[in-house]
Amino acid sequence: MKKKADIGVVGLAVMGENLILNMESKGFTVACFNRTVSRVDDFLRGRGKGKNIIGCQSLEELVQRLASPRKVMCMVKAGQAVDDLLTAVMPLMDAGDIFIDGGNSHFQDTARRVEEAGRRGILYVGAGVSGGEEGALKGPSIMPGGAHGAWEHVRPILQKICAFTPDGAPCCEWVGEGGSGHFVKMVHNGIEYADMQLICEVYDMMKTSLGLSNDEMRDVFAGWNRGVLDSYLIEITADILGYRDKDGDVVLDLVLDAAGQKGTGKWTVQAGLDAGQPLSLIAEAVFARSLSSLKEERLCASVVLDGPAPRFGGDATAMIDDLEQALYASKIMSYAQGFQILRSVAQAEGWNLNYGGIARMWRAGCIIRAAFLDRIRDAFSRTPSLSNLCLDPFFAEALQSAQDGWRRVMAASALHGIPMPVLGAALAYYDGYRSARLPANLLQAQRDYFGAHTYERVDRPRGEFFHTDWIGQG
Repeated sequence: MKKKADIGVVGLAVMGENLILNMESKGFTVACFNRTVSRVDDFLRGRGKGKNIIGCQSLEELVQRLASPRKVMCMVKAGQAVDDLLTAVMPLMDAGDIFIDGGNSHFQDTARRVEEAGRRGILYVGAGVSGGEEGALKGPSIMPGGAHGAWEHVRPILQKICAFTPDGAPCCEWVGEGGSGHFVKMVHNGIEYADMQLICEVYDMMKTSLGLSNDEMRDVFAGWNRGVLDSYLIEITADILGYRDKDGDVVLDLVLDAAGQKGTGKWTVQAGLDAGQPLSLIAEAVFARSLSSLKEERLCASVVLDGPAPRFGGDATAMIDDLEQALYASKIMSYAQGFQILRSVAQAEGWNLNYGGIARMWRAGCIIRAAFLDRIRDAFSRTPSLSNLCLDPFFAEALQSAQDGWRRVMAASALHGIPMPVLGAALAYYDGYRSARLPANLLQAQRDYFGAHTYERVDRPRGEFFHTDWIGQG
């Protein structure tokens, strides 16, 4: 009798291969299949050689080689490929078997698939996996949601292969119903967009305005990584700044300034628009990538459009300290907006999300892992109904301490022509959120003037609407 595998994985790109090797190293027997079957043979002759991995030549064989309840993990490109695989594999499975999508699927697609699979008795799990290739191999952050009946069966595997926090907690917990797991992963990626752009803007100020060398900037980021900004993205930024090729050239200076994107940032912004939530940092980060891709247009504009001299003439050491404060405060704003959209959509979808638990899942393994996520977990432990991170005493005090330097950075960026769209959006959001009065009264009057859209009044209860005949003609 042939040995049964604990789980099957479909898709042998690097993420799929690394997850298989991770699972096998933790004592699981893994069956694998790839649409281009030759990749199965290549994998078993290469990285999978001599390991407890079963190569399969068809989906039928894969399903037959799995222990019951069968667990099939999909590591293929998001979109139609997932639907095609689900359609092909469901007739081969029995009621109670489990299908796990570990890709970056849109959460609404996942919610639909949970229902479709459920009608066939299949338990569907949408599991967001973060950590890149290294995380998949050594321990990622995993955010599973969907059919809750699957959790008891997939938990022993997922919680063994995931990353762990410094205090030993697994960076994998059940998120909730429907597409909630993939939604949490999507918001993670949106915050990642903002975090990366914030770091790039600070780097640009140091390089273009302060005139720091790459080695000097490497030392600054390495120092910051020992303080409140301790995080994976700060750590790798220091590494990138110090990396040289075999010829001694700094590789960063050879990289073209035209950024790519795969869509999860855009999805997050669209979700914010649909929910009416201000995801201004993530939106500006997405648009910054779009602007960077207009390389040829920017080259033309650089010789036509004028601006101030970028060189900073003040105290560079003081400005570096201000940049640290500005980056920290803006990072808080990024997470505040991220958890704001999580709460809004969870309420609309009926999900019971554990926000402190989400912060803990992001503490290790994932791209946005950072020490201050412990503070976010603590904030939601103190106040589970916390509406905004800015209102937590720890973060309110941190923002108060940082804002003088934050404002000096934004003033310098304007005076010296250094674009800082996400740092600026962060400060604008902070100032808007703390304002008891905003100029939206004029906006409502304008809407009522040209479109009779009505408005509420400050001297009447909320929910009563009025219209003024502004031009006396009805």
